[in-house]
Amino acid sequence: MKAIIIEDEPLVAKDLINIIKQIDSKIEIVTILDSVKSSIDYFNSNPEPELLFMDIQLSDGVSFDIFNHIQISCPIIFTTAYNEFAIRAFKVNSIDYLLKPIDKSELIIALDKFSKYRSTQSEIIKDQIKSLMNHLSVPGQTKIYKERFTANSGKTHLVINYTNIACFQKDALIYIQTIDKEQYITDFQTMEEIEEVLNPAIFFRANRQFIININSVESYRTDSYGKLIAKLKAPNVITIDISREKAQAFKSWLH
Repeated sequence: MKAIIIEDEPLVAKDLINIIKQIDSKIEIVTILDSVKSSIDYFNSNPEPELLFMDIQLSDGVSFDIFNHIQISCPIIFTTAYNEFAIRAFKVNSIDYLLKPIDKSELIIALDKFSKYRSTQSEIIKDQIKSLMNHLSVPGQTKIYKERFTANSGKTHLVINYTNIACFQKDALIYIQTIDKEQYITDFQTMEEIEEVLNPAIFFRANRQFIININSVESYRTDSYGKLIAKLKAPNVITIDISREKAQAFKSWLH
C-alpha cells in the first residue's frame, strides 16, 4: 500500500515513518510533502496514494487550503498538535486523527479504521473534508493554535508543550528556551513561521530575536532612552529589548 505524508516538521515525519514501519512494513511512504504549495504541485502531476497522513498547520498555511486547488478522494488520517477545540471538530466530523506526539497504539486503531472502510470511503471523505472546512471557517470561530513543538537534543527528539516554553530565540538557529532554562534546537527556519502558529494572547514577538511567553515575564522597565526592557522570571534571568514600534502593543498585551 502506498501512502504520503504531508508534514513540515522533519522530526515528526521521521518518527511517524518509524512507527508505520513497526506496524505494517507493507505500507510504502512514497514521499513527504512539507507545504501547501509542494502538495498542490505534487498532486497536479502525480496520482493519489491509497492513504494520506496530513498535518494541519504547514509552513505556508493550513493544509485545508490544498483542497481549494485540487480534489483529493483518498482516506486521510490527520496528525495534529492542536488544542481540544480542534479535536472536537475532528470527532464531530468523524475524521481520524493522531494527536502529537504520535502514539503507536492510536495509529494502529486509525489504520484499522482505514482498512474497514477503505472500499466505500471516497464520497464520505469528500463530505467530511467539506464539513470540517466549513466548521473551521465560520466567521468569529476560535482560531486553532499549535500547542506542542518538536525540538532536537543530540539524537533525542523532544516534544515540548507551549506551557513549558519561556521564549523562542533566534541566533544562528532558532531555539526553544524552556522555563527550566534548557535550550533546544527547533526545525523552524524563520521566526515568522513560529509567530504564525502561536496564540498571540500567550506569546509576543518582542523583536527580531525573541518571542516571549506572557507567563514568563517577571517585569518590565523603561530605560533612560525611553526603550522598554522586559525581564523574564528565574531561572531564565534574561532581559529583552522591546522594539519601539511594539512598545504600546506590549503593554496592552500584558494588561
